[in-house]
Amino acid sequence: MSRICEITGRKTSTGNTRSHAMNHSNRKYLPNLMKKTIIDPITGKKTRMRISARGLKTLCKAR
Repeated sequence: MSRICEITGRKTSTGNTRSHAMNHSNRKYLPNLMKKTIIDPITGKKTRMRISARGLKTLCKAR
């Protein structure tokens, strides 16, 4: 299962780690994903989703 938010589409991005001596090596920036059970307000069905923190805030605003 890949690390992708099912609402916002955020996924792993890449970059460099930098030391004070300006050495660099590759690294991954992982999204802040959580498994949450979401209840659909229309049908009342429960769905388990992997959502980022930003996506969860978006859902809370929509209610």
